[in-house]
Order: sequence, then C-alpha cells, then structure tokens
Amino acid sequence: MKKKQEDSEKIDDLLLAILREDSRLPNTTIAQKLNLSESAVRRRISNLSSRGRIRKFTVEVEDSGLSSAITWVSVSPSVPTKEVSEKIRSVKGVETVYETAGQFDVAVILRGANIVAVNASIEGVRRIPGVLNTNTTMVLRTIR
Repeated sequence: MKKKQEDSEKIDDLLLAILREDSRLPNTTIAQKLNLSESAVRRRISNLSSRGRIRKFTVEVEDSGLSSAITWVSVSPSVPTKEVSEKIRSVKGVETVYETAGQFDVAVILRGANIVAVNASIEGVRRIPGVLNTNTTMVLRTIR
C-alpha cells in the first residue's frame, strides 16, 4: 500500500510541476503527459486544491509599465509576526507577503502604476502597528 501512495504522490508532484510551468494547459494535455485520463487529472487537481497544495491559479501579465519593489520588514518582538503579515497583505499594492528567517521578519513584493504608488504602499506598510522598520529595494528589471 505504501508503494501505491508514494507513486500517487510522485504523480501529484509531476502534476504540480506541469501546472507551475503553464497552468493554462488543458487537462487533456496534462493527462497525455502523465499517462492518465482527463478525469483523473481533474480529480487530482480538485484534491490538491481541497488539501491546500494548490492555493490559487494566477495569471502572469506583462508588467513593464509597472513599478515594483521588495520591502524587508522588521517586526516588534511584542507583536506576532503572523498578525503583522496579515495586515500587510491588505495594503493596496502588496502582491506577495513572505515570512522569513534572518535579518528581517517579512519580505513584501509591491507593485504600482508608478513610483509614487509604490511609495504609498510602503508608507501603508510602515503605518501598521508592530512594524519597527523597513528596508526597500526598487526593482529595475525582471528576468524570466
């Protein structure tokens, strides 16, 4: 039974790798790549979603007209990092929030129509109770 479970997990890992590469692929194409039926692929995607391994499907867009920044945040020891991270997530312009280990507690990816919009997002992060300080780096170019 353990072998069957390991094989199933390997198939799920391959499925996730395919979806990371191109989540727009039709289930029939994925099924051919994995030597599964289309319904099996659909069921696996549904199960992965319900178990939280797939949290969302996103669209990657050409963003050359946008300004981006990475903001590192130090959180006060008296405030739970998770609490601060969840508040940061609600700031306009915040694309992604990562809780990190190291010099900073949180890394934030920000995007805005221009540098003024990104700066407004940074100010929004700084106003959150528990944020001790921030260190921001502007993104000049994204290499894909």
